[in-house]
Amino acid sequence: MKLRSLFGLTALAAMLVAVPAKADQLTLKDLTQGVYSAKTISGVRPLADGERYSQLTPDARQIVARSFKTGELTDTLFNVETARGDVRLTHIDGYIMSPNEKTILIQTETKRIYRHSFTAVYYIYNVRNRKLERLSDGGPQEVPAFSKDGNMVAFVRDNNLFLVKLLFGNSELQVTKDGEFNKVINGKPDWVNEEEFSFSRAFDFNADNSMLAWIRYDESAVSEFSFPLYRGTHPSRDEYTTYPGAYTYKYPMAGEQNATVTVHSYDIKSHRIQQMKLPLDADGYVPRIQFASDPEKLLVLTQNRHQDRLEIYAANPRSTECKLIVRDEVEKYVTEEPYKNLQLFATGFVLMSERSGFNHLYLYDLNGTLKRQITTGDFVVKAFYGFNPATGDCFFAGNQEGAIYQAVYRADAKGNITKLSQEKGTNSAVFSKNFKYFMNVYSNSYTPPVTTLNDAKGKVLTTLEDNESLKSKVESLKLSKPEFFTFKTSEGVELNGYMVKPANFSAAKKYPVIMYQYSGPGSQQVLDSWNIGNMGGCLYEHLMASEGFICVCVDGRGTGGRGAVFEKQTYLNLGDLESKDQVEAALYLGSLPYIDKTRIGIWGWSYGGFNTLMSMTEGRGVFAAGVAVAPVTGYRFYDSVYTERYMRTPKENPTGYDRNPMTRAPKLHGALLICHGSADDNVHYRNTAELVEALVQADKPFMQLVYTNRNHSIYGGNTRQHLYRSISDWFKDKMK
Repeated sequence: MKLRSLFGLTALAAMLVAVPAKADQLTLKDLTQGVYSAKTISGVRPLADGERYSQLTPDARQIVARSFKTGELTDTLFNVETARGDVRLTHIDGYIMSPNEKTILIQTETKRIYRHSFTAVYYIYNVRNRKLERLSDGGPQEVPAFSKDGNMVAFVRDNNLFLVKLLFGNSELQVTKDGEFNKVINGKPDWVNEEEFSFSRAFDFNADNSMLAWIRYDESAVSEFSFPLYRGTHPSRDEYTTYPGAYTYKYPMAGEQNATVTVHSYDIKSHRIQQMKLPLDADGYVPRIQFASDPEKLLVLTQNRHQDRLEIYAANPRSTECKLIVRDEVEKYVTEEPYKNLQLFATGFVLMSERSGFNHLYLYDLNGTLKRQITTGDFVVKAFYGFNPATGDCFFAGNQEGAIYQAVYRADAKGNITKLSQEKGTNSAVFSKNFKYFMNVYSNSYTPPVTTLNDAKGKVLTTLEDNESLKSKVESLKLSKPEFFTFKTSEGVELNGYMVKPANFSAAKKYPVIMYQYSGPGSQQVLDSWNIGNMGGCLYEHLMASEGFICVCVDGRGTGGRGAVFEKQTYLNLGDLESKDQVEAALYLGSLPYIDKTRIGIWGWSYGGFNTLMSMTEGRGVFAAGVAVAPVTGYRFYDSVYTERYMRTPKENPTGYDRNPMTRAPKLHGALLICHGSADDNVHYRNTAELVEALVQADKPFMQLVYTNRNHSIYGGNTRQHLYRSISDWFKDKMK
């Protein structure tokens, strides 16, 4: 799992209990039971005609089609009530449209595996005759995908790749037979590739539907990691009533053996399987594969283990020959953005790169010839929405207005950039297939999301959801607005932050401060968005402000939105500059006349937990209290892909790895609470166990909370209530 903030998860809803309060008073119970949840439009897919989009209805019982121009209902594509077949569904979890939109895969009985992966029982739905039938009788499936003509579906089950031919009575063929848990995986990534390259499907059909290609992961030589499982509750694991069990899986630590990765093709007619002659380093990565419009051209993206070089090969799935067409080498490391945002069209593709020092877009033809740089300037492209080959227009999100903002833009064929979104804050978009319209979602730090339909020039055509009722509820609370600020550290570094003050703030008083941060490479917490803070609209921060605290968040060096130089300063030394900047933030806050510098606390989750510990052991002793949730305590304990991207290997960089909370334990200052789930598959509980020993031997007081059978997100049953109450009470007890 990538080390990133988890507090915005919808899993927070309906998990906490608090005592009743006045109707106009913010409570933790209201926050977590959805009283202040924003309405969103989910399951949106642009349809092929360019005029409509499909959408999953809020009750998850229908898939409907609506006009991109008016938002009006044009058709009902699926309805659980009218679907014909042997099965009766009460709701669905998701859907996948076939390219010709005649068939839909209906997702049910979803069971999560890791961050992106899950199993589900899928059904094939014929839109014309409303017939619903199982995709496969052999058990739940993973990552199904249609062929380009919509007549076949491939999926993964039990680490093997399967093919279903819809025109032949849904006949099922097993493509690979060597898949085995903890040994070989076909068509989907292993744990570390899924987590750190952010994908779950590792196969694709070619353009003429004659070939299937996939990535194969041989993890036989990867070392295993185990953690205990107990009976517990919510859910109860009754198989462990008498004796505890364990979950064992392949997890490559920094510097250790990774899975061996190869790329293969399958001729659907002849059933021939071949391995591509990919000149990949023995310890290299394949973050993505994707067929081009040419059925004989498979684009294979590769990275070396240091991750400072991205290469794109054009592989012929029949001859197996591979030709290098693009090499992008950048200083220190390549971020995830290039392969997460790669998009192909008939004659080429658009690639993201930081080669100029800022994340920008570059247009290539299918032979790998650079046609032009699409965007330029001292700003960051945050998301790529699409390229229109007919006009040369490119559509993207970026922060041209400043690091804390995000707008939707069009760059024309001459490089002229036009802002399309209307409001300043944070905007994101979904464009129609013909780029005539887009759905825009806008918010700022005190305005809940507003979803509109816009034309190609950005003009608002209609408002689909304004969350006016939520806005009125929040306004009735008479809260203060988050205040954005900047300051310079003693080293002359300018940092961005925001502050939430009590509604009855008085400059004549002295307030304690709770600092929340994440601080991981490329992350951003200081944004003019409703989604900042822990529960939307900084409402958790407002809750703590109602208890007499000022809540603050500061993005230090290494965070995103300000270009490669600012972000990559932490290379080889994770936690050093980040912790110094949080200490500097505390010193700056302590200089303000209305803040009590003796009562400043800090907390964070995951990377934020790591940097909480690094900040409390930095040496200057500015923090009275802190809470580290699911923290990394030493990067020798974390996975190879993430860690080596920023630190290289322990053998290459022992000094960087030795700079950690355990070696700094004797310098701990402030009351420390550590919280961790015992079944955390991402940041293992081992991190906390080793830190605890270091603190004990350093004779440092601390408190520890371990949550039975909980993963990195620490939820289930009453768990979140206990966790958040414990965090809140810790700061109240130690700093009020």
